[in-house]
Amino acid sequence: MVSLRGDIPYRTLGRTGVDVSIIGLGGYHIGIPNLSEEESIRIIRTAIDNGINFMDNCWDYNDGVSEIRMGRALQNGYRDKVFLMTKIDGQYKKIAEQQIEESMQRLQTDCIDLLQFHEIIRIDDCYRIFGKGGAIEAALEARDDGKVRYIGFTGHKSPEVHLKMLEVASKHNFTFDAVMMPLNVMDAHFESFEKKVLPVLNKNNIGVIGMKPFGFGQILKSNLVDPMECLHYVMSLPIDVVVTGCESLSILDQALKAARTFKPMSEMERTSLLERTAKIAEDGRFEPYKTTKNFDMTDFNPHWIGARSVTFPR
Repeated sequence: MVSLRGDIPYRTLGRTGVDVSIIGLGGYHIGIPNLSEEESIRIIRTAIDNGINFMDNCWDYNDGVSEIRMGRALQNGYRDKVFLMTKIDGQYKKIAEQQIEESMQRLQTDCIDLLQFHEIIRIDDCYRIFGKGGAIEAALEARDDGKVRYIGFTGHKSPEVHLKMLEVASKHNFTFDAVMMPLNVMDAHFESFEKKVLPVLNKNNIGVIGMKPFGFGQILKSNLVDPMECLHYVMSLPIDVVVTGCESLSILDQALKAARTFKPMSEMERTSLLERTAKIAEDGRFEPYKTTKNFDMTDFNPHWIGARSVTFPR
């Protein structure tokens, strides 16, 4: 369902019944070292004042700085205006419990609207979370205690891993409320979440959160598409919200402009855009989070998961 709040489109997040802005504010960029806390808070509050209510974050972003800054920005009445999402890396109950508590303290909230299992990029991640003593137990207890409203997961590596996570959850009689994944003009041509995972989520009325509309900045380097085309392409998909990083007020203005001027792409516009990007996207060079290990932070930090080491299937 699409509605307008002011001049920003809102959509209902899956079966949660909660309306969220079509653009969400990414949590990583607000904690980067070269951005002052004062400017970070200004960006967050300006986004909210202009109609963005979906706030993204993660326990591990910038060693917790991103959550701390967002927690401070959401004081003085701002918390009640947003749908607050954060992510945890812990895949075992004990460490997941610790990370949930730490996130709540940093965010200065007594309830996280959407808790997501972060960086599900290996098949084994699915089995760890749903195994005996797995993180799902901590998430469900937090939900029962009113600390968490909804539960989801995110990952950037492989559509097959997302599908396995959904399958394992189903076998444990659990359905996720929302799923976050890369969606962009290049994804459509290589290891495509849009083609393989999106239809499954839509069929089961699971909320869809798009991320990496610019491929962590790489897609714009192709010089084949501009920022508006990138954002409007993702918004035109059957998703609920696309999260984008805004490390300055000017980039936030760009995101707001994309939301305010959005009209669903026609089939002709979509076809033209995909034809333009097909050849250069076919080997995944503009989606390095899929093709390299450079973005696999839990692989470098297995203690975040609660393990001594993690390995990828060969």
